[in-house]
Amino acid sequence: MSVRPFRLHFTARLLSWTGSAVAPIGLAFAVLSLRGGATGLGLVLAASVVPQILLLLIGGVVADRFSRAKVMVWANIVSAVAETIAAGLLWSGAAKVWHLVLTSAVCGVASAFFTPAAGGVVVEVVPPEMRHQANALLKIGQNSVKVGGPAVGGVVVVLAGPAWTIGWDAVSFAAAAVLCARIGLALTPAKVRTGFVRDLKDGWQDFRARRWLWPMVLQGAVVVPVWLVGYQMLGPVYGSRYLGGAGPWGVVVSAFTGGLVVGSAATLMWKPQRVGVVVCLGTGTMALPLAAMALNAPLVVLAFTTCTAGAGLALSMTMWSSLVQERIPPDRLSRITSYSTLGQVLPVPLAYVAAGPLSGTFGVRATLAAGAAVIVAAMVVPLAVVQIRTLSLTPSEPATDEALVTAPG
Repeated sequence: MSVRPFRLHFTARLLSWTGSAVAPIGLAFAVLSLRGGATGLGLVLAASVVPQILLLLIGGVVADRFSRAKVMVWANIVSAVAETIAAGLLWSGAAKVWHLVLTSAVCGVASAFFTPAAGGVVVEVVPPEMRHQANALLKIGQNSVKVGGPAVGGVVVVLAGPAWTIGWDAVSFAAAAVLCARIGLALTPAKVRTGFVRDLKDGWQDFRARRWLWPMVLQGAVVVPVWLVGYQMLGPVYGSRYLGGAGPWGVVVSAFTGGLVVGSAATLMWKPQRVGVVVCLGTGTMALPLAAMALNAPLVVLAFTTCTAGAGLALSMTMWSSLVQERIPPDRLSRITSYSTLGQVLPVPLAYVAAGPLSGTFGVRATLAAGAAVIVAAMVVPLAVVQIRTLSLTPSEPATDEALVTAPG
């Protein structure tokens, strides 16, 4: 794409994603090597989410009031420092599980400010007619670097230890900060210059007035924690017990990211009329890998289901991003994004903490089977709402959302 600020944004995200592609494998097996088990891993993962719950709304207001590029720079710097400390502790042999909990929490703080800011950058630097393609390119870039990343991460963990994967994540954050500093977006103040609390209230009113938005956020509030517990937390445990370790599990994760690339590429050529239906069906495919693990399916079958889930998720995420950018005014986008993200991550820490004891009581495979059933139910329920079934990328009445802002929730 010829827009220079978007190229800088894209390159910065691409570099950061190369670290994010390998770091989760390293983090998971670092915790397991410290004998933290599923419960310890759950605590580390929960620690990254709790700060987002506490600070996301503040991050949304900050991103709407100040330069989004500068917010992204500082968030990347903080993450780079935290990951450097984590890698250093692992290299030195002094690391404890609580160290990783703490550094994970610091990264969560940075993410609380980065996520709303990054969500609004595209609408500032890309013309409206090119935003769908920009979102698709971002997803393709994000997922392309992750196709081989988890498998490489698994090999690195086996040959050199998890500290090297986390160290590279720190380097990628630092490089992203340098590029974000060159984007140079101007100050984008909130449309209504009121107090901080008033900005929060206005964002909430905008969010709840959009009746096509909050039911899908509720769906995410169910699916996201179930998926993260099943795939990100219990998945490595399953890989260690049933697949033979980090190497085979890295292959499974690579299959998932390969599906993400396929789904992202498809969005460049396909703009469905029924976005709500596509998003729900794409979300439903995430039940497949959990069901395959619950059935102890062969590695090739598990890899195929994760690839299918990746394609479905990429389709739904790209379409949803384009829809939100199209229907929400730029000066409100970061705040509404923060409310949407908060709704999805709010149950995650509880799910992480509860999943360890539950999987210990009922077994990993039984817990995964229950998760698959929950995702299928969450896929079906929103389709009963006519506003969801009729959502499209080119609404016939663009003023509908503006009218809803003053409507009662």
